[in-house]
Amino acid sequence: MSIETSEEDGKKIEKKLLFKEKAYEKSQRMKIKRSEEYEVLEEVFDKPTLMTIYHLMNKGVIDRFFGAVKSGKEAKIYRAISPKGEELAVKIYLTVSAEFKKGMLPYIEGDARFGKVRRDTRSLIYAWALKEFKNLKKAYEVGVRVPKPYVVEKNVLVVEFIGEDGIPAPLLKEYVPKQPEKVYEKILDYVKTLYRKGGLVHGDLSEYNIMVKDEEPVIFDVSQAVLLSHPLADQLLRRDIANLNRFFSKLKVKVKPEDEIYIWVTKDGSKF
Repeated sequence: MSIETSEEDGKKIEKKLLFKEKAYEKSQRMKIKRSEEYEVLEEVFDKPTLMTIYHLMNKGVIDRFFGAVKSGKEAKIYRAISPKGEELAVKIYLTVSAEFKKGMLPYIEGDARFGKVRRDTRSLIYAWALKEFKNLKKAYEVGVRVPKPYVVEKNVLVVEFIGEDGIPAPLLKEYVPKQPEKVYEKILDYVKTLYRKGGLVHGDLSEYNIMVKDEEPVIFDVSQAVLLSHPLADQLLRRDIANLNRFFSKLKVKVKPEDEIYIWVTKDGSKF
């Protein structure tokens, strides 16, 4: 009888130990997860960034701040509401991304507007955010459909939210327009307008940075856009044209020859 009781007790102890082991493993996983989440928050909301957001709230630019709607290696985008009830997109550039710094240098170094920028990471990212704001402002002024820019401060850029009720408009990559030929022609018009009236080349135009709202294209992510005087401007324009033709060809759109588009954008203002 005593032997049977000992075996029974042993099984109970074994079960308890297994339970405790599983509980411990779960708690460790939760700690790791919380730690990773904290690191992500710390990466985005460092003290200077938090102070900038508080300042924008005190200035009456932002009334309410919500969660992230898009995350990337360079920046995270959050939804916010203005005191007037307008939906805003708050783009926070990560100030700890060394890889980001390498990628932005070629676009800044050839830009006459940013010739005296210091080369430390934080200064470069502040310049990059200002560059996007200036590019958006110029594009918006000349009639290119981009998110309306409101304000930039340090590494925080506030623009119009493209979407509705917190749901972003789909990317061109994700949504086939009802009339892709018209969207193609409209984007080409924007490329020409940006070049001839705005003095800019987007430089990274593709289906990944064009949204479609109410069947109309909206171009975003213009931080890398360069002045026509930039040494890479011509090369980047040709790449933008090639990207558009590649994508719309897949949608069975009869695209224009790339050389013809290039001449039309840069020299001939008439229609095709």
